[in-house]
Amino acid sequence: MAKHDHSEILERVSASMPDAVLLDDLADFFSIWGNPTRLRILYALSVSEMCVCAISELFSLEQSAVSHQLSILRKANLIKGERMGKTVYYSLADDHVKTIISTGYEHLTEKD
Repeated sequence: MAKHDHSEILERVSASMPDAVLLDDLADFFSIWGNPTRLRILYALSVSEMCVCAISELFSLEQSAVSHQLSILRKANLIKGERMGKTVYYSLADDHVKTIISTGYEHLTEKD
């Protein structure tokens, strides 16, 4: 069997690869999206800003469970909170988050 010279491809790919730390961070970023509850919350926040109690009611979850998921999403810079009186209203951190949601949704629902 003849051996192929892959040096050009390997050079091109190696030159474009981010460093390992950045790829690890990217893997962590996508693992956050792998939780169905967090994804539901992100999807809901793509429609409207909401407080913990509204999210809890929407998904029939305890407020403590919602608060825990919101904390994870906030630490990942996927959402932000704005205090109005005693209530914090959550929304997506930026348009990138909405783009990720809509791109994933389109990918899953497109017809071949």
